[in-house]
Amino acid sequence: MSILAGKDFGAPFSADVDVVVVGSGAGGAIVARELARAGHAVLVVEEGSHHAPESYARMTPSEALKNLAREAGLGIAMGLGDTPLMSVMAGKCVGGSSVLTGGVCFRIPDEVLHAWSTALGLGDMTPEALDPYFAQLERDLQIETVADAMRSRSTELFVEGADKMGVVMKSLKRNAPRCKGASRCNFGCPHGAKMSVDVSVLPEARDRGVVILTDALVETIDVERGAARGVAGTFVGTGVRFAIRARVVVAACGALHTPLLLRKSGLGTAHVGRNLTLHPAFRVGALFDERVEGWDGAMQSVYSDHFADEGLTLVSAYTAPSVLAAAFPGVGRSHRALVRAIPHLAFFGAMIHDDPGGTVRRWLSREPLVTYRMSARDRLRLFRGIEVLGELAFAAGARAVLLPIFGMAPVRSRAELHALVASPPPAKKVECMSFHPLGSAKMSRDPRAGVVKPTGETWSVDNLFVADGSVLPTSIGVNSQLPVMAVAMKIARGICERFEVYARRAA
Repeated sequence: MSILAGKDFGAPFSADVDVVVVGSGAGGAIVARELARAGHAVLVVEEGSHHAPESYARMTPSEALKNLAREAGLGIAMGLGDTPLMSVMAGKCVGGSSVLTGGVCFRIPDEVLHAWSTALGLGDMTPEALDPYFAQLERDLQIETVADAMRSRSTELFVEGADKMGVVMKSLKRNAPRCKGASRCNFGCPHGAKMSVDVSVLPEARDRGVVILTDALVETIDVERGAARGVAGTFVGTGVRFAIRARVVVAACGALHTPLLLRKSGLGTAHVGRNLTLHPAFRVGALFDERVEGWDGAMQSVYSDHFADEGLTLVSAYTAPSVLAAAFPGVGRSHRALVRAIPHLAFFGAMIHDDPGGTVRRWLSREPLVTYRMSARDRLRLFRGIEVLGELAFAAGARAVLLPIFGMAPVRSRAELHALVASPPPAKKVECMSFHPLGSAKMSRDPRAGVVKPTGETWSVDNLFVADGSVLPTSIGVNSQLPVMAVAMKIARGICERFEVYARRAA
């Protein structure tokens, strides 16, 4: 079978392959498929379990978080100083976080790539160099522009407000060609419409001989004579050991766990686990007299880069009402009143193109200690974004606006909104979340400046590659799923081109 459940093994497991990939998410799946296409024997090791699309389609949001998300969706980044405590969503299942995304697909903005290729010296990170990878993925993932008809009334209201303010809204591109508008993408698509990698990439990889070993926690990377030679770990829940020998090792555990694996394997350097960016995200609610029923439509359908120069991307978002209601202000009667008003509430979100304020460290449990210090510039951006979203809501005719500030009652006028922003509360009182951790094993032209070479190979050990969001050297200001996949494809094809060199090293 191409999927082996480690929890079913009663005895130690071992294998010898060309390439072992740690992690089956956006980066790991692409690497596995590309190397299998080149004829290599590949084994993917995944800490989470396998849940077929028809299985997670039937899960409630709470069941999906329990079964598909790391820490049941309760992971956090601890705020240092005047910084919000942020929830950080990450997947732990076959397909990784791609199963839990909203399906939004952006290319890396040209201005970001320009900074990488010039200021950072990453000369092959240009729009022209990455275009073939993005183009291929856009075909593979069936990425399409969201039709206007898929916009929920919640989104339409904010678009109407934007029109009145001269703010241009644009249709998003998503890898959900058969979307039915259930607004629950973050819990696994209930209709099999989203082309997450468990649906779009891994089936071909398996057809080409890739084996996926699930419920398997990789604890160390084995290194001999300065080159990676495999991985070892235990099966989750049983403690039974496994060991995989390989000519090439690819870490694709994501920006929160790749640093842990490197450090636990004795491969940490000054930059491992540092430079973390999170794209701090927040949403604003708007109460209207009309019935909105924002759950009826695509969860995400439009965005605006109108404020990109201010470090802000506006993105529509409307998730499961039960999840939204949990964050409403008030207690008892006041909270119940807002819950009853859900059919009249619209929501819209924004995220910050942030400075690298985060670190990832080993902690007492399996999960990392993630800390994040928001820069002064990003705190200004945070409240500017709240102000912009509130203005859009009032321009659309909202009679009250729910700001993402803990303990704050809804504001009922522009004057209240502007007074708040003029004299803002501490940033740590803002409700923030993150879906795009990046940069904790960043790519660099110099070993003194990062963790991996432009090829994805680590500076410290031969034949060890990183192919996930941790290699992106800065935040990108847009959703990161497609960028991670494009960079992973570039890294994978480079491995294919030089595989004989790596094999001789490992001999």
